[in-house]
Amino acid sequence: MGPFMSPFNNLLCMLLGISFTVWFTLLLVFIIVPAIFGVSFGIRRLYMKTLLKVFEWATMRMERGAKEKNHLLYKPCSLNSIIAKESTSLEEELKDIRRNCSSPELDDSFDMSDAFYFCRRGIESIVDDEVTKCFTAEELESWNLLTRSNYNFNHISSRLTVLWGLGVVIRYGFLLPLRLTLAITGVGLLVVLTAMIGFLPNGRMKNFLSEKVHLMCYRICVRALTAIITYHHSENKPKNGGICVANHTSPIDVIILASDGCYAMVGQIHGGLMGLIQRSMVKACPHIWFERSEVKDRHLVAKRLSDHVKDKSKLPILIFPEGTCINNTSVMMFKKGSFEIGSTVYPVAIKYDPRFGEAFWNSSQFGMMNYLLRMMSSWAIVCSVWYLPPMIRQEGEDAMQFANRVKAAIARQGGLVDLLWDGGLKRGKVKDTFKEEQQKLYSKILVGTPWWPGHS
Repeated sequence: MGPFMSPFNNLLCMLLGISFTVWFTLLLVFIIVPAIFGVSFGIRRLYMKTLLKVFEWATMRMERGAKEKNHLLYKPCSLNSIIAKESTSLEEELKDIRRNCSSPELDDSFDMSDAFYFCRRGIESIVDDEVTKCFTAEELESWNLLTRSNYNFNHISSRLTVLWGLGVVIRYGFLLPLRLTLAITGVGLLVVLTAMIGFLPNGRMKNFLSEKVHLMCYRICVRALTAIITYHHSENKPKNGGICVANHTSPIDVIILASDGCYAMVGQIHGGLMGLIQRSMVKACPHIWFERSEVKDRHLVAKRLSDHVKDKSKLPILIFPEGTCINNTSVMMFKKGSFEIGSTVYPVAIKYDPRFGEAFWNSSQFGMMNYLLRMMSSWAIVCSVWYLPPMIRQEGEDAMQFANRVKAAIARQGGLVDLLWDGGLKRGKVKDTFKEEQQKLYSKILVGTPWWPGHS
């Protein structure tokens, strides 16, 4: 039996060798080399247009099936419209309540009917919580042939079932192995090449090579996600000595931005694979990594950032001031630390298209590896990036006011809801300062001067 098996084994080895050769040749020609030179053949754009046509057809089939069975396909209301809210002031609402309750006009005295306002606002906050909605995936109005997004669509025909099964084979049998190969290639090249560049003396050549290597590796990683990115207003791209601030939806925000320009990263030093990548990167480029014990030292962090931006030869710093991932429907409170430095701020708005794959990382529900697997098994990651004009702190403007002005500009450009809430509420309790703010407003209406604990 041995002599007969030997030719079969040789044939099998030869076929495997040819398969791997063809596989890596295609990767080299169509993905890695274009990533090095920053060019695209338009394959991903064509792929996106094809997917859109398939999704439209699938939605039409489901709507037709729902109509024939006289069933509701869509929810009668969305989470964004449970309660109709009007933007009126506290004083106006109290006047309206007293008028309806036949109470005296608003003056410097307390009236029992005032309690109705606070009760109603409390119930509204429980029923239609603005904060919790920011940490759940955005709901789709059509099915994108992913079971993870098919919460409302139960009218699936046999044709759609076959199409969904074909999609599973394509995503897990072809796209996932391809993307894993690209991700390993991109990260591997980043670690090896940045470590090698680290041995070069500081100078223009080292900076040039470091920039090219970072761009090449991040572009390979972008292709590992089949990311289709549209950049707008490139003339406003961050420049050396500045700070780039952006809304935060996912850990891949870094890759999305860094594939179009080089940045100095800011973060905590990790162990394991992430620590290896950080140690290699910092050899080639002056990134700012902090020890765990240093992160909470605000003065030390501010000094490190300030020293960096004073050197106009260093790359712009990339910061996500929200401090946590938001579901890309809103922008939450910006931490003021990066706005106290006094440097030019370059705002960037990032908006993902959830029809092709949900980019939001719900860290309380999925671990990092689970999240990356979901990303790599999605159809694609489609997003738009807007570079906004640079902004500087105005005279008489404190850091928090500056942060809010930048946040408002990002929200307006990205079509996001501008919220005042702190993203830290994802895991923490409401701060006493928020409660005291309402007490001050009500006290000012009654007695004409704000009240706060300890005020006489």
